[in-house]
Amino acid sequence: MNAGTDYVRGFLGANDDDDSAEGRHADELAATFKERVPVVEYEDVKPYIERIANGAPSSLISSKTITELLTSSGTSGGQPKLMPSTEEELDRKTFLYNLLVPVMNKYVEGLDEGRCMYLLFVKPEMKTPSGLVARPVLTSYYKSRHFRERPDSPYTRYTSPNEAILCADSAQSMYAQLLCGLARRGEVLRVGAVFASAFLRALKFLEGHWRALCDDIRAGRVDAARVTDRACRDAVARVVARPDAALADAIAAECEAGAASWRGIVRRLWPRTKYIDVIVTGSMAQYVPLLEFYGGGLPLVSTMYASSECYFGINLRPLDRPEDVAYTLLPNMCYYEFIKVEKDGEEVRDGEVVDLVDVEVGAYYELVVTTFTGLYRYRVGDILQVSGFHNAAPQFRFVHRRNVVLSVDTDKTSEDDLLRAVTAAKRLLAPLGAILSEYTAYADTASIPGHYVLFWELTPPPTLSSGAAGVMAACCAEVEAGLDSVYRRCRSRDRSVGPLEIRVVSPGAFDELMDLCVSHGSSVNQYKTPRCIKHPDAIAVLEARVVGRFFSDTVPHWEPFNVVDANAATEADAHGAATAS
Repeated sequence: MNAGTDYVRGFLGANDDDDSAEGRHADELAATFKERVPVVEYEDVKPYIERIANGAPSSLISSKTITELLTSSGTSGGQPKLMPSTEEELDRKTFLYNLLVPVMNKYVEGLDEGRCMYLLFVKPEMKTPSGLVARPVLTSYYKSRHFRERPDSPYTRYTSPNEAILCADSAQSMYAQLLCGLARRGEVLRVGAVFASAFLRALKFLEGHWRALCDDIRAGRVDAARVTDRACRDAVARVVARPDAALADAIAAECEAGAASWRGIVRRLWPRTKYIDVIVTGSMAQYVPLLEFYGGGLPLVSTMYASSECYFGINLRPLDRPEDVAYTLLPNMCYYEFIKVEKDGEEVRDGEVVDLVDVEVGAYYELVVTTFTGLYRYRVGDILQVSGFHNAAPQFRFVHRRNVVLSVDTDKTSEDDLLRAVTAAKRLLAPLGAILSEYTAYADTASIPGHYVLFWELTPPPTLSSGAAGVMAACCAEVEAGLDSVYRRCRSRDRSVGPLEIRVVSPGAFDELMDLCVSHGSSVNQYKTPRCIKHPDAIAVLEARVVGRFFSDTVPHWEPFNVVDANAATEADAHGAATAS
């Protein structure tokens, strides 16, 4: 379709345009494409996209008119990237969204008997010099006719009116959507947000505002001082038009009962809820304990895998445990290729680029896509592991983003390794009666040797007594024990990395970090707490809220890697099996 674009013709030549391609075999065209068109990263295609943003024709990269540019999350490698999009791409996204419903219906009955309380948000958009709108991918979809004018269906009835979702002020939108969700409490069958962190922020907001929300329900109004957006306020006023003191009292009773602990608050406030729909893969996995705490045993469902570049796939086993979630890529969304990598995202030496049908179970790959909208053999930066198959279709576990690492010396710690080590260490917090609610890290190289610093926010905030100091030092040591061999060698043998430090921050510190990231261009709706931070402003925001500093008091165990001859290992395994039998 896009063979005649300037970008593709630059590699294939003028003879491989739309007309000459018609009579050629698809396999021949594909082979030529892979032979001549290089695998690229954003910096390679950025000049083309910026030219379009400045008024050049869409035909530079797309045979269809580029109608908008999508900004990637600011936490995915720094400054927001611009991704091309077309009207037809919205049709494909709608197809994927519509496919989620029949999948869920296979596992959960009665979803057509009420509403869903999905807390969705938009970010104000900007205009490029050419007049094209640039906005986050979710804002694009929520503002499209596909969402705003969606056919009435019992499966897509939200508690929030469109005006509340489309309110540009996130605080007003949050208040309005929670008010509607509480007012329609008896109808709610499923709750959620895009990311687990967003849903937990909503619960935290509810914890601070439930009295005002109950007052509005009791009076049958929307507090004009809290929701000043006229369209949003009018739409929400229609939802809460009838004063309901009994409902307000019931909600207040649950919230007051949770003053000591909000364990199970989601199930108590919305008793008909069947599951929580949020992404809990990748870095979102660390929120699973808190979701389980607030959810009171409700299943956590991660339904889809998507990015600003393209929507990719769905979860065909939505009730699987979060750690078992795998996505099946839909071949009509884009063309997939895969670069074989090590678990940490480093490319396998001489690793070839393979097709979807050639991936191997258990192997790790970086995703490469060719999209309808003008990206060709583009490295998305996501590291995936093949976990199995659905019929003949490979299924993938999202591992982490490429190049999200900590490093002081020769050590390289990935987001996945850090998550695993922190997950092991946070179990030691039990004596303090606290849960790790947020964390991030950075490599402090101001001292010699440098060391890893982890900022931890604990809920509820513990009293940092002498006994707590011992617990926190043990947490530091456990994190180090869970990191890889290279890190432990640097600590124990080379002494090129200093003891790991945990800095406990006061409540609200990570909200301030989010505010900073949003002010720098991140989308509220797409925001994910960065697991590694480098910007001095981000470090300073958290540093200002530090209430306790703790260091590892144990050198982690390390021993040289033992290279075993393959034949000897085989014989040893055979001997062991014979002995066991």
